Amino acid sequence: MSKIKPSQGAPYARIMGVGGYRPTRVVPNEVILETIDSSDEWIRSRSGIATRHWASEEETVAAMSVEASGKAIADAGIRPEQIGAVIVSTVSHFKQTPAIATEIAHKVGAGKPAAFDISAGCAGFGYGLTLAKGMIVEGSAEYVLVIGVERLSDLTDKEDRATAFLFGDGAGAVVVGPSKVPAIGPTVWGSEGDKSETIKQTVAWDEFHAERPEKFPAITQEGQAVFRWAVFEMAKVAQQALDAAGIAPEDLDVFIPHQANMRIIDSMVKTLKLPENVMVARDVETTGNTSAASIPLAMERLLATGQAKSGDTALVIGFGAGLVYAATVVTLP
Repeated sequence: MSKIKPSQGAPYARIMGVGGYRPTRVVPNEVILETIDSSDEWIRSRSGIATRHWASEEETVAAMSVEASGKAIADAGIRPEQIGAVIVSTVSHFKQTPAIATEIAHKVGAGKPAAFDISAGCAGFGYGLTLAKGMIVEGSAEYVLVIGVERLSDLTDKEDRATAFLFGDGAGAVVVGPSKVPAIGPTVWGSEGDKSETIKQTVAWDEFHAERPEKFPAITQEGQAVFRWAVFEMAKVAQQALDAAGIAPEDLDVFIPHQANMRIIDSMVKTLKLPENVMVARDVETTGNTSAASIPLAMERLLATGQAKSGDTALVIGFGAGLVYAATVVTLP
């Protein structure tokens, strides 16, 4: 018989607060066209993106995260020292160690929480949300700060016609806490490693160190392959998340997909046969693809503009490099 004391966690978990930070510099397509042979019309038709935000030297991964986290903590109505864990999803923090989560935890005044980074690309927020839910239900933390943050402008090849216009910078954060009723549904997540080459860094860090190529490593992707996978396979995953939560499309109030591309978003809405009254996040138009930050940033904007409201039922789904994905149904804070 085990002598280990059983965990004393909450029955359920919920998102209690959300915050976002977009860098002050707004970059229109005209700037992108200075280094690639394309047109504003082509970029808009292929991606739906008109502008994106690029960070300044001072707007570091940590600085943007602290700003977004402060808003999320205030929105949740808790004190920073009540946070028991900080989870940061990012692929653009350039130090293998220490985790940037430790610095962020200190700067937001969280005391001595568990703090770690995860790397799950554009699905990272969903992965972090699921880990946070498990911590709260298991009892290892009462409140968890989940952050998605990227400075993808540092990893963008400005001369690559296929990707130069896609990526933006920013940070989104949520506070996850205890709930007496279900407010974060089961997560449908996974990976398809046989497609790992479709979105990748051009040069591995060890190769860069050994060969010192002139060009800094950047993110590249096979656009058509990613588009087909996202539209057809991720719609299935989204439906599985709805089924797992016991939610029908007509029961949804809001759909917040990863802001990868407007065509992908519109195609997913059509494939899922979402009713017209479901509010769909289309933050990509003015924020670009911010990877792990895109879902919380889009969530924050919908709530701030009144397009979504507290208590709404939302389907969130992230997908990206790996290829990895995570989808779940949540109640908005």
